[in-house]
Amino acid sequence: MAVNLPLPVAANLKPVPGIELGYAEAGVRKANRKDLLVMKLGEGASVAGVFTQNRFCAAPVQVCKTHLQGLQSGGKGIRALVINTGNANAGTGDAGLANANATCSALAELLGCDASQVLPFSTGVILEPLPVERIVAGMPQAIANLKPDNWYNAAESIMTTDTQPKAASRTVLINGKTVTMTGISKGAGMIKPNMATMLGFLAMDAKVSQPLLERMVKAAADKSFNCITIDGDTSTNDSFMLIATGAGALEVSDADSAEYAQLVAAVTDLSQELAQMIVRDGEGATKLMTITVEEGASIEECRKIAYAIGHSPLVKTAFYASDPNLGRILAAIGYAGVDDLDVARINLWLDDVWVAKNGGRNPDYKEEDGQRVMKQSEITIRVKLARGSESATIWTCDLSHDYVSINADYRS
Repeated sequence: MAVNLPLPVAANLKPVPGIELGYAEAGVRKANRKDLLVMKLGEGASVAGVFTQNRFCAAPVQVCKTHLQGLQSGGKGIRALVINTGNANAGTGDAGLANANATCSALAELLGCDASQVLPFSTGVILEPLPVERIVAGMPQAIANLKPDNWYNAAESIMTTDTQPKAASRTVLINGKTVTMTGISKGAGMIKPNMATMLGFLAMDAKVSQPLLERMVKAAADKSFNCITIDGDTSTNDSFMLIATGAGALEVSDADSAEYAQLVAAVTDLSQELAQMIVRDGEGATKLMTITVEEGASIEECRKIAYAIGHSPLVKTAFYASDPNLGRILAAIGYAGVDDLDVARINLWLDDVWVAKNGGRNPDYKEEDGQRVMKQSEITIRVKLARGSESATIWTCDLSHDYVSINADYRS
């Protein structure tokens, strides 16, 4: 069960002018489940994305990168995205690339566009051939129910081990003009930044040039999807896509403008909500942990320490057990790889409880105070390094018996 994560309400997910969504039950891996999603974009939409840095990146990721690079050399704009769950099409070699391209070609023929205008995405089991014939057979059904208000069904269509769909909307007013944005995400395990084992799609009706959108998606991802971890495993298929349909009143063309700053802030805010939904629904998760490292010499070293804490199985299992064995956090800080760290200046808090003072146990710390905080479903770990003015925050979850069970039975 997800940690303090209510189900999205379909009626609250706002249609974004310029994009339609349709789903199908294609039987990619299992029958009688939504497992194929088509997003159709209107003329003039711009699309940008960030992808996994796993060297074994999946065939659809490679095709997406190629099609997006084509935009830089005068290629036609992206008109559709196609996403399947149940099969990752990763570790599949040349045949996997051929299947990803065949998927694009099939959808392009049905929609009347070029194959290079379609972006493919897959998620699921690695090292198995993509059943491309089932995906192609399901496309007419997905196209038949294309609707602007299909966001809830879209969120369900991309789930793997997720226990619930993940979706959210925003309406923001920028320079007197309304911008509508809605996003969906999926992911529950094999989560680690650059990116996580996740898919994320966020659409807005603002008009944003391609170069600015590429800058915006990287900025938003860096503060959201690249700030979450569940188990320290980086997947082969991770993708976060930002879509600007251009169907609304706001147009942004200057990175130094107030409009750009406000828009990227709104996109980042929604991206953080979608990213945190993934952590809240982490496989077997019972607690959400926010880890903030402050007073660092650089953001990089702050993140390095935050991830050392967030990836530690000993820390994560202690939080699952509500056991204030907090020396494990100090150990993780110490092995994070900041070689010149002065541990005698480290201070550590658990929510409002000052645990470690100047590198040692705070004389005023009481075990029962730590126990009180550890029993909460949401906990903040705060570390001060006394090295500078930089800071970083990541989000993670605990590690439970259910995590092992879910991943031991994943292919069953």
